[in-house]
Order: sequence, then C-alpha cells, then structure tokens
Amino acid sequence: MQLIEESGSINGFVYYVQHKRSFVKSPRSALMLSYIIGVVIFVESSITSLVAGAVGKPLCDRYKIPHAKLAFVCDSTSAPVSSLIALNGWGALLLGLILTQIDEGILQGNAIDILLDSLLYNFYAMSALVVTFVSVWFNINIGSMKNATLLDVPTQERVDQGRSMYFMIVPIVMMVLLVFVFLYITGDGNILKGSGSSTVFYTMLVTWLFTLLYYLPAKVLSFSQWLRASYIGAKKLLSVVLILLFAFAIGKITLELHTGLYLASLASENLSVSLLSGVIFLLSSIMAFATGTSWGTFSIMIPVAVPMAVGMDANVALAIGAVISGGVFGDHCSPISDTTIISSIASDCEVIEHVKTQLPYALISGVIALLLFLIFS
Repeated sequence: MQLIEESGSINGFVYYVQHKRSFVKSPRSALMLSYIIGVVIFVESSITSLVAGAVGKPLCDRYKIPHAKLAFVCDSTSAPVSSLIALNGWGALLLGLILTQIDEGILQGNAIDILLDSLLYNFYAMSALVVTFVSVWFNINIGSMKNATLLDVPTQERVDQGRSMYFMIVPIVMMVLLVFVFLYITGDGNILKGSGSSTVFYTMLVTWLFTLLYYLPAKVLSFSQWLRASYIGAKKLLSVVLILLFAFAIGKITLELHTGLYLASLASENLSVSLLSGVIFLLSSIMAFATGTSWGTFSIMIPVAVPMAVGMDANVALAIGAVISGGVFGDHCSPISDTTIISSIASDCEVIEHVKTQLPYALISGVIALLLFLIFS
C-alpha cells in the first residue's frame, strides 16, 4: 500500500471518482466508497482494511472527515464481511474446526452444510454492517467520535490528477485474485482447505514483487524509490508486528491454561438451553477481547460450544454462530487485535483513538446480537 501511495495513482483514482464520474460529492459518499470497498473485498480482513483505508484517506482529508471515522468503517466491514462470506481463510478455518468435531464423533452431518447454517446466525457481523451503514449514511457520531481528531490538511481547490488510477487498481485486483489462487494451491486443489495465513503471505509477497515489474518499466518509480517505499511501508508495520507477537503469545498461554474449558465449565452449571447461545456469545467475546484474536477464539471455543450444544440438545448451528459472532465482537473491541491495529495504520489514526471511537458502535451491535441470540434460542 505504501508503494501504491508513492506511485501517485491514488490521486488519479480520487480525481476520477470526484471529477470524471462524480461518484464522490460529499463526506457521506466519501465514506460510503470505503464502506463498499470493505464489503466487496471479502477475501481477507487485513487486505480489506488496507485497501479501504488507502482509498479513503485522501477523500477524508478533502472533506474534513476524522480518520477515526474512516478507521471505524474499515474495521467494521473487514472482519464481519470476511466471517459472513466464508470463501476465504475464515471459511477454511471454521470448516476445519467443524470437521474435527465430526471426526471425533461429537457431531453428525455434512461440515459444509453445518457451516452455512452457522453463518446465518452470525448476528454480530450482520448488525455491525447495518450499524456502520446507518452511522455513515446519517452521519451519526456518538461517544468519543464526536471529538475525534481532525487532521490539519490543506484543502485544495482541485485534486491533483496524479498518475493513472490503473497503477493502483491493477495491483489490488491482482492481490485479490491471488488469494484464491494460493488458497487453491495450499489446499491441494480445494479452496476451502487452503491455509489462510500462508495464502496472505504469498499473496502479498508476489504482489510486492509485481509492483517492481509494473512500476519500473512505466517509469512510475525508480528502483531506489521502490526500495525506499518498501522500507517505509515495512517500518510502519514494525509496531504492529510486535503487538501481534505479544498478542499471539497471550493467546497461546490462555490455550495452554485451558481458559476456554474453565469458562465453559463455570457457565454450563445449571444453565438453561434458552440462554446457551447468549452465554457462548459472551464467553467468546471476553476471550477474543482478552487475546485480540477471533481465529484463536474460534479454535478454543468451537470444541467447547459444540459438545455443550449436543449435550443439551440445543441448536448446534446457533451455538457455532454465537462463537463466530462473539469472536468478531471481542476482536473488534480489543486494542491488541490485528484488525484493530491494521485498520488504524491503514487510516492513519492512533490505535487508542480508534478503539475509543469505535467502541460505542461495537457495543450497540453487540447488544443487538445478544438479544437476537436470546430470541432465537
């Protein structure tokens, strides 16, 4: 994304959507563009945040929109969409966890059918997308968002035309397509069995090298400029890498301590079936908030939630949906979450400011999701 910014193609894209097509005419349409990008690019939550943030930053500067609002839009579309449209690493992980329960004889049925049924109960993702859309469309600012920092960027009368927007679009399209390619390769011909983390790594590596072959012949960047931009981009992510390193360490510790099993044992005593999915949602939320990882929460809580649901003769798909929703909800609220940090970096917003400004919206979505779980139970 740093290379794309250095290429000047983002200005070309902004000029196109503002002046040639007039897609963006107001602060609302500026944020809606990032919202649409966040919904359309569902292949990986981090990629979604990076692209939506890179496109939205210059538009937010032009229309005097706080970057915290952009970070909120990036964060509230990335993980929810990725967890709803599971043709990605999220789906591969969840399918693997469900298959494990079937292989162990705890669960009966087809894994894909169970996963698709569970996604229908991903209430937090649905409510987060609706709340985000409403807040953008009606310009609703609550809590700390009312006092979000507005960067002092000089307003230009007319946006610089920059270079061709295709120097931005081509690498991004290639990046999105490569996700499916590497999911297919790492899954030995089955996209749903591909490795999400390996896929993202190889995708970014190949796309990074592609920019070298794309920009140098077109004289967009020299080799020294390409290296310098790569270094700057890597440097920006150093703090993210360190935070994630410690967050994964905490997640591993909670796994070794069997924290999920302990919490489940406390909750399962004298628990009514009508409260099961709500309790699973809350437990998953707490775990995801504490560890900063929704995927880690899925790995811990699905082996706990499924036996509980089967043993209590409850709706298993609803229980798995509660785990998915709780994982995404807690991850959204956590200051050590990778999606939280990457959305902040992509939007050029302080992490703590993003956490504080997003929290009220996330809590509203969380309460809606909890009520729906209680109703459907």
